[in-house]
Amino acid sequence: MRAKRIAIVGLGLIGGSLGLAFKNMGGEKVIVIGIDHDQSTLQKAIERGAVDHSTNDLAEGVKYADIIFLCTPVLQIVPIVEKMLPYLKVGAILTDVGSTKSFLAEKLSAILPAGIHYVSGHPMTGREQSGIMAAEVDLFRDKWYILVPEASTCSEAVDEISQVLKWTGARLTTMDIAAHDQCAAIISHVPHVAAAALVNLLELYPDLEDNFKLVGGGFRDTTRIASSNADMWADICLTNAQTITDSLLNLQALLDEVIQGIKKGDRQAIHYFFKRAKVRRDALIAKTDSHAIV
Repeated sequence: MRAKRIAIVGLGLIGGSLGLAFKNMGGEKVIVIGIDHDQSTLQKAIERGAVDHSTNDLAEGVKYADIIFLCTPVLQIVPIVEKMLPYLKVGAILTDVGSTKSFLAEKLSAILPAGIHYVSGHPMTGREQSGIMAAEVDLFRDKWYILVPEASTCSEAVDEISQVLKWTGARLTTMDIAAHDQCAAIISHVPHVAAAALVNLLELYPDLEDNFKLVGGGFRDTTRIASSNADMWADICLTNAQTITDSLLNLQALLDEVIQGIKKGDRQAIHYFFKRAKVRRDALIAKTDSHAIV
């Protein structure tokens, strides 16, 4: 059987981790071609065994590929696809790992020719570090990987991507496109904005800078994701704008409740704010743990 040729465009945390997982489990069944504009990244991807071949030439990297994983920030994906279209072979499958699906589905469906397939995907995993050196072979293991058939162009292509993703150890599931973008906004996008806001809040108190050494576990845990890639998160905010904006306005209203409760000295209202959050979170964690793979 001929080895499947997989091209990965963008060898950062996600792209690099995909390559490591594919080579670890796929072995000789897969040939991985890494594509990136940074020469140092290409060299490190080779050294780490994430790819078999690497290049900064997009056309050269994709022309023989059966599957192309698009692992760049969201706003870079459509321009990259436009550049690679003349070089793709008939039957090639494009799939992305972007955190927003409606934007990409609309843009890509308008430019893809017949014979080139698209599968909409989103791995629900990551780290605050970025780049090829942050990549991990087990980054996706036991983590949800969402496929959106509604935003994909071919059911057979969805099946083929599902088979390849089994090499990562991810837990595959499907969602409709609106539910995905709303869910991602609440459980991922807004928390990243909030974490960044908490860190930026420190800038308003420069006189206390010498005391920041006292930062403890609570602040570190709450703001860990603020160390994530700024390019990626700027693109996410702009491509899931309405859903994120609506969710942030709802968050703002909840913060206003606390502000008013504190101003009025209303302990009961403040207590209720924290109590209902504890009850809700404990229930969510219990439900999540009950579905964990053991």
